[in-house]
Amino acid sequence: MPLLIEPVLPAGTFRAAKQPCLIVDDRFVLRPWCADDAEAVEAAFACPAIQRWHVRRVDGADEARTWIAGWAQRWAEETDASWAVVDAREDRAVGQVGLRAVSLFEASAQLSYWVLPSARGAGIAGGAVAALTRWAFETVRLNRLFLLHSTENPASCRVAGKAGYGLEGTLRSSMLHADGWHDVHLHARLRSD
Repeated sequence: MPLLIEPVLPAGTFRAAKQPCLIVDDRFVLRPWCADDAEAVEAAFACPAIQRWHVRRVDGADEARTWIAGWAQRWAEETDASWAVVDAREDRAVGQVGLRAVSLFEASAQLSYWVLPSARGAGIAGGAVAALTRWAFETVRLNRLFLLHSTENPASCRVAGKAGYGLEGTLRSSMLHADGWHDVHLHARLRSD
């Protein structure tokens, strides 16, 4: 069946270019994950506060390296992308920011983020989200970015608000976590905002 409209972004929008490094501020950058980040990934997925909002865990360095290696394939498939949030002075990963459920057809994607406990409280997640948002809107030309988080996760709600992602509504019993179904806040921004 023929399409009535053309995809907003063509196939190859991501894979035609190398995944970029993005500047957050004078201290932090976003860069593609590398094998040396396995320890940070292990620490993140072992953190009870991060596990609280995820459906997977990482059991050891081999699984962390597999998780890291998978991002290059997802970039090539143009379905997802993830960056390590890195303290540039030490080249040490302290968090993650990424795009999930990328739709080139609709020029949209879902944001995700986490920060290691030792780096929380300094605005790192908000800065990383802002840097990725600028790139996604200005360079890639996505039309819409959105994020979802449990209504029981006020920290994520604060990050979304500070990054300019307005609350669009609540999706009832929409996200399954280890402790059951959660209502979910939907936040979004448009390139035209």
